[in-house]
Amino acid sequence: MKPTLYSILSLLLFSAICVRSFAAPVDVNTADAMTIADALSGIGPKLGAAIVEYREANGPFKSVDDLLNVKGVGPKMLERIKADVLIEGESSTQETE
Repeated sequence: MKPTLYSILSLLLFSAICVRSFAAPVDVNTADAMTIADALSGIGPKLGAAIVEYREANGPFKSVDDLLNVKGVGPKMLERIKADVLIEGESSTQETE
């Protein structure tokens, strides 16, 4: 019976990882800090709040690359999250490349 329990737990763990890995894209111009943190890999509540604070102080992001202006977001992080970032009105980065 133990192997079945371990199999179920492994399946649940794998499912949780997959759900986190394939989160829906998030519009950083409308989402709150927790939504941003939940949707983007490597972004926690503090950095999610920094993104919202930057947006409120400087207006909406015009492109995904504008996230580089937020303290704590560097080129490596931007590359990791850009596929899951939406900017309303911006073309998909995959379409432009």
